[in-house]
Amino acid sequence: MTPGLGLVVLAWLVAGGSPGPATLTIAGTGMAEGRAAALAVALGIVAGSASWGLAAALGMSALMLTNVWIVETVRYAGALYLLWLAVKSLRAGLAPASAKPFRSATGGVKRLFLRGYLIHLTNPKAILSWGAVFAIALPPAASLSSVFTLFGVLITASTGLFLGYALLFSTRTIGEGYRRLRRWFELSFALLFGGAALKLLTARLQ
Repeated sequence: MTPGLGLVVLAWLVAGGSPGPATLTIAGTGMAEGRAAALAVALGIVAGSASWGLAAALGMSALMLTNVWIVETVRYAGALYLLWLAVKSLRAGLAPASAKPFRSATGGVKRLFLRGYLIHLTNPKAILSWGAVFAIALPPAASLSSVFTLFGVLITASTGLFLGYALLFSTRTIGEGYRRLRRWFELSFALLFGGAALKLLTARLQ
């Protein structure tokens, strides 16, 4: 692990907690169907993220041992991804607020879990973000145990984040307040994404 692990976890939480399909699905489910449904969706999203993380951990750990250039390639790809998210959040923040209500599918716990799982599993950028964070936080010759330790730290952080969203947005009053202030949340996320990208580009990775 590196001394900058705290910054890595912070950037990870900023990226994972930004307005997007995962967080908005949790919010919509919580407001429309209640706490149990939101928790089921959140756990499905965590499982989808873990699936991508394990795939990246198994591949990246071996590639880093023999291909140092991959570290730099993934590093800059990760920074560009964060910049893209910053632009996306900025555009969303400047766009007129939508009055369209959240839509949420009904179903049993298994169906809700699968819905959350597929939302994250079908996101092709997820494995890039996992690979990027492994390359940024670990040295080129990182051991498999180090990779899986970082994986454990990040998936634990993600679990707390998404379950926290489920608890938060299952209160209808808070959820409606978030929707009213969503523009300011998105503008704030744009600043955070831009700052995280700058840190990744200027960080000393050794």
